[in-house]
Parts: sequence; C-alpha cells; structure tokens
Amino acid sequence: MSRLSLFNSPFLLGFDDLERALDRVSKSSSDGYPPYNIERVGENDIRITLAVAGFARDQLSVSIEDTQLVIRGRQIDDPDREFLHRGIAARQFQRSFVLAEGIEIVGAELDNGLLHVNVKRPVVETQTRTIEIKTTSSQQRPDLRAIDIEPEEKAS
Repeated sequence: MSRLSLFNSPFLLGFDDLERALDRVSKSSSDGYPPYNIERVGENDIRITLAVAGFARDQLSVSIEDTQLVIRGRQIDDPDREFLHRGIAARQFQRSFVLAEGIEIVGAELDNGLLHVNVKRPVVETQTRTIEIKTTSSQQRPDLRAIDIEPEEKAS
C-alpha cells in the first residue's frame, strides 16, 4: 500500500527531512505515558513539563539524539520489597520531541515529581537575496537594428 505524501508538490522542494520528522512524531505520539505539557514562558522560551512521579533524578535521562530531544525514565524493582497490593507499576518510558533547527536546550530540573525541560527558540530573521540572472550566448536575441531589412515592393 502506497502512502500519500503531503510534500509531493513540485513547489515544495527540499522538505524530505520535514516529512521524515513528521513520520517519527506520528509513530512516537501513540503512547500517552508520561503525560506532558508544553508552555510558552517567554517570547522565545518554551518549557516542556513531564509528570514523572515516582522517578528519582538518577532514573531519568535527558539527551539530544540527532534532531530529537529524548527523555527516558527507568525504574528498577527492589527485590527486598514485598507488596500486598501493587497498583503503581514500575515502568520505563521514552518520550521524544523533534527539534527544529537552532533550538537550544537550556536545562532540566526535577521538582515535586515534575521534570521541567527549558528550551530556547532562536530569533528568526527574514532574509532577502536577489539572484542575478545571466544569459548565455546561444539564448541571446539578435540585435534587430543590425539586420538589413529591404522594404516591400508596392503592388502596381
């Protein structure tokens, strides 16, 4: 079965990386654990907050892999603990966020079961550049002033 691409228009050139990023996001967003928020905390500052109650600082990792922010959590069962009822599962997770070019991870902090990852978005400056149009000798038009044209004879 072939997949319909949103980027197969001849006017969208060079968006292959964006299409692959959208594919990665759609595959990784199916799991809802752990829940997270993304909020704007300044004009160019973003904060990603994950609810990671039950995880200690050494059980969490925040890393950048290629163009993705990857947050992992891994809890290890303590064999000395005996549960009469176990309703809180010790589970591991991996949550990925695709980063745009120029995004900078400022830092991460764990506070009362919430992991905050602070992100700085770059200021985008619009650029305008004029491209010179050159002509080649085979495509040059002839100079019409240089061509000798004889006047038409009048019909008598």
